[in-house]
Amino acid sequence: MRVTAIVGDLRKALAEEVRAGERAASRAVREETEMLQRELRQQVTGSLGGKAPGIANAWRSQVFPRSGVSMRAAGLVWSKTPLVIDAFDRGALIRPKGGGKFLAIATGFNAARGWRGRGDKGLRVTPAQMVASGQAFLRPFKSGRGFVWCLPLRQGQGTGRRRRTRLIAGGVAEVGTANRKGREAWARGLLEQGMVPMFLLLPQVLLRKRLDVRGASLRALRRLPRRFVAAWGAETGRAA
Repeated sequence: MRVTAIVGDLRKALAEEVRAGERAASRAVREETEMLQRELRQQVTGSLGGKAPGIANAWRSQVFPRSGVSMRAAGLVWSKTPLVIDAFDRGALIRPKGGGKFLAIATGFNAARGWRGRGDKGLRVTPAQMVASGQAFLRPFKSGRGFVWCLPLRQGQGTGRRRRTRLIAGGVAEVGTANRKGREAWARGLLEQGMVPMFLLLPQVLLRKRLDVRGASLRALRRLPRRFVAAWGAETGRAA
């Protein structure tokens, strides 16, 4: 009978193994949390288009403990726009509140620099200002299910070194064309049209389910054990 002696400090060996496990757990949770955040951001940009970087970047993450390592490491991924995410995750039918007949959805022209969310002032014209201007008018959709709420346009003086055309909507606000190619052509086209759409008036809006937050979370949980084992093997020098 062959007997093999184990030489060394068992307590020290176990402590080193636990420490390696703590580092592996923290590493695995951090990597999986970052991967989940990236997947959720990609879902937003892939489903809602290139005009939704703000919603995508609103996904944030944090790993705990904030410093050091732990076998009980945890990761949290959350959105700073939870209502928007929830609506596109479940699919939602949005109706006017307070007995109103229509939802007023601002167009891209009704915003600082031509895009909503840009600039310090955000949306330039409110529905109340549209009514108060006394110049707003409606154009029905061909489907008969809603209206385009417009303001008449007039041309202002050219500004800047390139003398770009300024468009003034109903004497209420300047209209931007954002960074569209050929913005002067856009301006001339709007002037020929003689009006600019400021709001879409719809009785309701149906948001289709476009996101799968739960699915992404479950995939992350399924990947985590394999990632942990691989990280622990890397920490101890053993094959995963």
